[in-house]
Amino acid sequence: MKRKNINIEYKEYLNKEELSKEEILLLERAAQAAESAYAPYSNFHVGAALLLSNGEIVAASNQENAAYPSGLCAERVAVFYAHAKYPAESILSMAVTAMVDGKLCKTPTYPCGACRQVLSESEKRAGSPIKIIIGGEKVIQIVEGISSLLPFAFDNVSK
Repeated sequence: MKRKNINIEYKEYLNKEELSKEEILLLERAAQAAESAYAPYSNFHVGAALLLSNGEIVAASNQENAAYPSGLCAERVAVFYAHAKYPAESILSMAVTAMVDGKLCKTPTYPCGACRQVLSESEKRAGSPIKIIIGGEKVIQIVEGISSLLPFAFDNVSK
């Protein structure tokens, strides 16, 4: 048997003002998107904002449905819309925020496994990592590439 370790590197900020203007803008757009979430069952409102290689920002929110699991997470709504509207563009960075009862969650809320897998394939399509900014009211964390959040991504071309 051989033991191996996975190390995850991320940046953590306790003050939004330490971020770049671009990162702050993405977090603000993600928070605005969370306000438009359709989440009558969970009351968990998530927003995602993507910066594309053409400079466009695409924002989306989670959309629930009584016929669970027919709803979709904010991250996948944003990624799928971006790829449909701007198929030649890559995603440079993504900000994610979550709210409950109209208030930003105190700590970061990470993308679910399905969203991580979609982000992994988006990185593969583009050939470059996506910076992921996860914002909470008191803590903001940034990872450079989805492999920090999904080290063992499914790869359907592996043989």
